[in-house]
Amino acid sequence: MATPQESARGTSGNNCNFFNILFRRQSTPPPPQTKTNSNSISSLAKLLLPTPRRLKLDPSNKLFFPYEPGKQVKSAIRIKNTSKSYVAFKFQTTSPKSCFMRPPGAILSPGESIIATVFKFVENPENNEKPQKPALKFKIMSLKVKGPMDYIPELFDEQIDKVTVEQILQVVFLDPERPSSALEKLKRQLDEADAAMEARKKPSEDAGPRIIGEGLVIDEWKERRERYLAKQQGEVAGDSL
Repeated sequence: MATPQESARGTSGNNCNFFNILFRRQSTPPPPQTKTNSNSISSLAKLLLPTPRRLKLDPSNKLFFPYEPGKQVKSAIRIKNTSKSYVAFKFQTTSPKSCFMRPPGAILSPGESIIATVFKFVENPENNEKPQKPALKFKIMSLKVKGPMDYIPELFDEQIDKVTVEQILQVVFLDPERPSSALEKLKRQLDEADAAMEARKKPSEDAGPRIIGEGLVIDEWKERRERYLAKQQGEVAGDSL
């Protein structure tokens, strides 16, 4: 039979073993997270966080067209780069055969804006029925680029994983005979787009050589010199008479 002293020593030993095991468990560092877990968390965060927008659109989610059956009509949308980087944008449509955009894409510097024009042919309704809500949609995509460069559509194919869908635009028809704020705004934007197009066509006095048509280069300095010499010859001929 164990004496009280032996029982006390046995109880004390058991307590020490218990605390040693507990201490070792608490002091053991947790296993490091694997790379797979880290990548999974990163992917999940990207899905949950909202996609950052690079462009501001006006109108924001619609394209307004005057409803004129049997005619080609126009819409307009202002596209502004609100980011701190150069951004390429590109149009896509569910009906590329009946619609085209001008420009279909471009590269915008930080803060730069452009008014794009969209052309569409409006089919005649069957049996003079009222126009149904069109299924036609447009999509505007954006892509961050390194700096100023020539726009080519292949940019989006080469970096498809970095492309952002900015907005899906619904088509809305307006009655051209019924005044509305949307119709007036559309007319102003179309006038502004036409003025900008004419300004781009007009040569600058100090712009230097410009490319026209199928790669034809016109040296404006040479052209000015020829006009000047012709004018001088005309004045000399007049004085001799």
